[in-house]
Amino acid sequence: MKLRKIRKKVRDYFEITGLSEIARRYFVMNAFDGALTMMGIIIGAFISGVMDYRIIIGTGITASLAMGISGVSGAYMTEKAERIRDLKQLESALLVNLKATKHGKATRFAWFFAAFVDGASPALAAMFVISPFFLVAYGLMPEIQAFWASMVMAFLVLFGLGAHLARTSDESMWKYGIQMLVVGLITAVACMGIALFLGR
Repeated sequence: MKLRKIRKKVRDYFEITGLSEIARRYFVMNAFDGALTMMGIIIGAFISGVMDYRIIIGTGITASLAMGISGVSGAYMTEKAERIRDLKQLESALLVNLKATKHGKATRFAWFFAAFVDGASPALAAMFVISPFFLVAYGLMPEIQAFWASMVMAFLVLFGLGAHLARTSDESMWKYGIQMLVVGLITAVACMGIALFLGR
């Protein structure tokens, strides 16, 4: 019963604040950033000849942490400011204090949840991409295979995000998925070119 009440409350908060659409945008944009960032780091290490799994894991974890903290704090402050402004405008129109009402609680829930999604999505995508290098750490995979596996992971994330957008917009999954993959390929080529140029 308690769990059912919590679910209903959360559903109500989502409906009141229109949080589903915002959270979906945050998730896709930031997971996209996380996957491409890790792809750049891994390609840079590969081209530079620094395929040490400890460096890649360490860099990946610290980059994921930085993206997570940046996402949480940035989204929290932004969403809080926007939501408070909207709440104050509504209070002014209704001539009533809404902070203790369901609307006020939904507003506070919205900025916390948006901040969580904004911070968690790039960090999770980034960690997923570098996950093969954890197998290297335990001697279960050579580093060169981990590199290619990470590239596959990155492209899976990109295609999955494209498919998610396609479902949202009721468009072709393959169309959106391939568009995301093209962006990933452009990023990979650009990263390789820069790494080769700097390594000359």
